[in-house]
Order: sequence, then C-alpha cells, then structure tokens
Amino acid sequence: METPDFFEIEAAGPSSSETPDYARTAPAEGMWAAGERVTSVAGLVLALSAFMGWYSGSGVGVKLSVIGWNSGVLGKLVFFVGLAVLALVALHELGFELPAAVPESLIVLALGALGTIFVLIRLISIPDAVLPADGRGIGIWIALIAALGVIAGGLLRASEEL
Repeated sequence: METPDFFEIEAAGPSSSETPDYARTAPAEGMWAAGERVTSVAGLVLALSAFMGWYSGSGVGVKLSVIGWNSGVLGKLVFFVGLAVLALVALHELGFELPAAVPESLIVLALGALGTIFVLIRLISIPDAVLPADGRGIGIWIALIAALGVIAGGLLRASEEL
C-alpha cells in the first residue's frame, strides 16, 4: 500500500513575464466590514423615516402630526433615496458589480448627501400645507441621523475599497 506524498512539486505557476490578474479582493471582515452594515441599516431607517411624524402642532382642541410622506415632494424623495440605498446594497449582496470606473462608495455618498439635503430643507422650511403643525417631530430628526448614517456608511465603504 502506497501513502500519498504531500510534498509533491506542482507544475510551475505563471511565469513572471505574464501580467498578474487584478481581481477584486475578498470583502473585509470584522470591524472593517461595518460599512455595508451601516449603509444597509441607515438606508432602511431613512426609507422608513418618511412614514414617521416630521411635524407636530396643535390647533383649537386638536393635536396634529404630519408624516414625512405627506409633507410634499421632498418627503417622498427621502423615501426613494433610502430605497435606492437598499437596492444598491441588495444588488451588491446578490453579486452584481458596478463598473470599476464608478465605485459603489461614491454612489452611496452621493445618495446620502442628497438625502441629507432633502431632510435639511424640510427641517429649515416647514411647508404651508402642514400648518398649524409648527413644531418638528422626532421623525425628521431620525431622518437626518439616518441620512448622515448613509454618508458615514459610504465613507466606511470607501475605506474598505482602498
């Protein structure tokens, strides 16, 4: 009976004159893989924040709360920005890769900046359609934190790509 030889010399690998194959590296693990998790959680919270109370106030004997979806076009756009972030994360998980000229972290950063701008506009300017709701509700602050979280996730993903 013959035992296998574990130290057999394999055929020589590619010669040094050939160009190496520059494949993408394996995804980071541990703390460095936090970029994708932060992006997905912040995108989900940003999308859901459009259905939270952005404005509150009271009239004669009535307490009023207006959700972000009913605050105008910008409230709806915040939802769709969060949905776009979730779609980008889902496509990445399914194995779809964007071209190398367009890094995913750049798209995540752009979506986060867009969401932040939309929320800041609604934070500064209360639409006339929601009056007498003259105060800001907790939902708009959650939306702002989630939009900033998308930016942070994009920055973490950019550091993972380097």
